[in-house]
Formats: sequence, structure tokens, C-alpha cells
Amino acid sequence: MKLYLDTSTPTTILKLDDKTYQWESGHDLAEQLLSFIQEKLSENHKTWQDISEITFMTGPGSFTGLRIGAAVVNTLAHELQIPLKDHLGNHQPIILPNYGRSANITTPQK
Repeated sequence: MKLYLDTSTPTTILKLDDKTYQWESGHDLAEQLLSFIQEKLSENHKTWQDISEITFMTGPGSFTGLRIGAAVVNTLAHELQIPLKDHLGNHQPIILPNYGRSANITTPQK
């Protein structure tokens, strides 16, 4: 089963083969992303071990969303020992998010 994940916006998109799921993750992404994926795998009578390949939308997009998503797909691909691709279809050893611009670091208030 191929898994595609896009966490670049507040609406998380998960694809499992030809089925697409959307979730308004908002501020719950870090706490609930793995549960969301597990729930959709279960709905399809699949387990983590049924995932044969992962594709991730590397950006540009939300800094936090991309960081969380990249951490999850990198970990899953490593632990399941399966191929990892960016959204352009390029095989990657690890996913590095593309934020679309340089970091905006502000001066401390105090």
C-alpha cells in the first residue's frame, strides 16, 4: 500500500493507494497525526506493515506542519525499511522540508 501525506496546510491530506482522506488538523497535528493514520489504516483493514512506500509533500507550506510531517514520514520509512519519496517522485534518504522562504527570526521582546 502506498501512503501519501501532505501536512503543509491546516488541512492534512492522507492518501492510501487510491483513497484520499482530509483532516482539519489545526493545532492537533503533533498529538493526533499517528492516530489519524492508524484509524485510516484500520478502516482499510491494513496495518503499518502493509505500507510499501511513502510520498511526502515537502512544501512550501507551514513551518510546523512540514516539520511534524517530515519527522513522522522519516521515522516510518526508517522503521518499516521502505522507500521514501518527495512529492516530485524523487527517492530521498530523508525528507527535508521546503518552507518556501528563509526563517523569519524576530528580535527577542525582552
